[in-house]
Amino acid sequence: QVQLVESGGGLVQAGGSLRLSCAASGRTYSTYAAAWFRQAPGKEREFVSTISWTGGSTLYADSVKGRFTISRDNAKNTVYLQMNSLKPEDTAVYYCATRLVPLMAVNPAAFGYWGQGTQVTVSS
Repeated sequence: QVQLVESGGGLVQAGGSLRLSCAASGRTYSTYAAAWFRQAPGKEREFVSTISWTGGSTLYADSVKGRFTISRDNAKNTVYLQMNSLKPEDTAVYYCATRLVPLMAVNPAAFGYWGQGTQVTVSS
């Protein structure tokens, strides 16, 4: 079992920045791929970014490419999402997720472990 806890969400003005953290406990997190998803009210959960277990490979949704950066510190069992140049359309609950294999994925159905989510609100 893996337990994930997100933090770092909040209210920020458009153009601002936030850094989300996802701390893992339980089984060894460092050998698993991880990802961030988000869900806005009335919308389906959508892929934001994913990172390989080494941190050497990453993927981003087109909507966040060039503004968001995913990273991980395996010594701390933590994955991060640095969000810059935030826009009102980035407003959502952000979830981190992991799967018990090292390969990345973009489909939420591929991930078996989820955090509780952290709210990000970007005002215009």
